[in-house]
Amino acid sequence: MHPITEFAGPFGKLTPLAALLAMAVLALSAACDTGGEPADDEKLMVVTTVSPITSLAENVGGTRIRLEGVVPEGTNSHTFSPAPSVAITLTEADLFIANGLFLEEPTIEMAEANLKDGAVILTLADKAISEDEWVFDFSFPASDGHPNPHLWTSPPLALRYAELIRDALAELDPDNRDYYDGNLEVLRTRIEDLDGRIARAVETIPPANRKLLTYHDSFPFFGPRYGLEIIGAVQPSDFTEPSSREVASLIDQIREAEVPAIFGSEVFPSPVMEQIAREGGAEFVDQLRDDDLPGAPGDPRHTYLGLILTDVEIIVEALGGSTEALDGFDVGLVFEGSSGAVYPQ
Repeated sequence: MHPITEFAGPFGKLTPLAALLAMAVLALSAACDTGGEPADDEKLMVVTTVSPITSLAENVGGTRIRLEGVVPEGTNSHTFSPAPSVAITLTEADLFIANGLFLEEPTIEMAEANLKDGAVILTLADKAISEDEWVFDFSFPASDGHPNPHLWTSPPLALRYAELIRDALAELDPDNRDYYDGNLEVLRTRIEDLDGRIARAVETIPPANRKLLTYHDSFPFFGPRYGLEIIGAVQPSDFTEPSSREVASLIDQIREAEVPAIFGSEVFPSPVMEQIAREGGAEFVDQLRDDDLPGAPGDPRHTYLGLILTDVEIIVEALGGSTEALDGFDVGLVFEGSSGAVYPQ
């Protein structure tokens, strides 16, 4: 009979069978320490455009994807042209997600030219609504043929975006379908909760005050959803300042509508808005955002949910309503752990 060989290792001298069992324990322990997460090079690489879309993708993909946005926050996404270095990021992508509806044409063109074989381009707005549902307005006139692309400011449409993202991730990575499904369902619950809270908050605004005049036409799907009349926007379709005639018309409109406040944007500073508000007898509130998340990456409200909650608080308070219905809403990410998503500043 051959003698049983002993092996030296982290547990001292062991028989072959004991050594195998010890290695199994170590492997199981390592898996538990990492939560069973795939290594970074095994994860899907997802590249997105504007930050609200990045946040929705982060909530659905969680820790199972690598995620990088390419449109810096605080940038005019309508006129943004990506730097050549963005092409390098795009060559690594398995999935490129954009809003569509003519919002990010230069970035989409760069993606089409640089994505690797098998990579997928997902344009959300084109799939979330039909052409019959397109909205044209002051900043996006029908004569230009480019509809208003700001679907995500309406929470139900943002939920549709999240569903489309889940579908794309599950198609490319079926092994993690259950994980993506689970994150989507938590996000669905949050968005549906927020939708109801917004409706209740807007109901506290005096009916005569339920009117929105903004600098940039960012709320064409949000307003009708909650009974807020969109009475106009200051910024023309070429993203310049309005003419003197347009300014005079807007002042008359504010006086006639007797709105208590008009809303500017942190991303589109406009000195003329102060003049319009002053001469129209309204308060000028210049804090609204549409594709620039509140705070900095890592801050509690730096999420899609934080963006909508913050905008609604600003609108409701300025128009004379109560934000009590919004108290205690959870704006955080829907999954445990850190995704390491990149939000360019």
